[in-house]
Amino acid sequence: MTLHRMLVQCGCAALLAGTLTAFQRPFQEYPGVEYRIGSIPLPPNAQEKTEFAFARMMFPGGPLDGYQQTGRFTGDYHRGLSLWTQDYPRADRHFLEALRRLTRIHARSVEQVVDIEAGDDVYNWPFLYAVQAGEWGLNEDQGSILHEYLERGGFFMADDVHGTDEWGEFDKRIHFAYPNRSIGEIPDSDPIFHAVYDLDTRYQVPGYEHLNTGFKKDGRIPYWRGMYDDKGRLTVTVIYNSDLGDSWEWADAPQYPEKYSALGIRMGVNYIVYAMTH
Repeated sequence: MTLHRMLVQCGCAALLAGTLTAFQRPFQEYPGVEYRIGSIPLPPNAQEKTEFAFARMMFPGGPLDGYQQTGRFTGDYHRGLSLWTQDYPRADRHFLEALRRLTRIHARSVEQVVDIEAGDDVYNWPFLYAVQAGEWGLNEDQGSILHEYLERGGFFMADDVHGTDEWGEFDKRIHFAYPNRSIGEIPDSDPIFHAVYDLDTRYQVPGYEHLNTGFKKDGRIPYWRGMYDDKGRLTVTVIYNSDLGDSWEWADAPQYPEKYSALGIRMGVNYIVYAMTH
């Protein structure tokens, strides 16, 4: 290859990357139900352009949304201070710090909040995370967008679903995206459990407020479930009866057992590496 041709190809690649970046919505921080804006300091490299960003999905609350039931947070969910901000942004930034240290993924040190109804922005982020997805209010229009996102190669991780009632609500609404697919147990042999760490041995990861019991509601047994596309690729994963978000959020707290954060972080690393390579 001639030097001229190499420079042209490099220039084209740089132009493409720059074009894709230009269409991405910029980083924005929102007020959370646990942390106000600025209470978790921004890392100095928060605006760095990287190959990966952790995208947190905003969504409306559903009939099981405890914040709406109590009237604590009843405003427009697009503005924050609602269910999707649970653990945010502390969990995201702790996890991203671990991801940057444990892998060679060039990951941004802050999260990206994504409104899936904001034009084509969702398609810029290959990994999408939703917390407390058993209390969400995903509607049919949003489910249609999520379907298109998954069909284009996106990966969706639902976390912090607990008990029979929450499972029913998650199951109902994820089928707005995939009406003809079933949710099943992910087998131990699946590559997602071996992408970086071998995770054949998994255990329940309780949230900080449920350390005394070890579970929430009637969710005594942990499950690792998912949905596959026609090619056998996992496109949807759901953490049922565990709370990985809390394991990230409290990873630096002496009172939160290290073994839960150890598994939670390894699970997250595996899921992201899988999402980027499958």
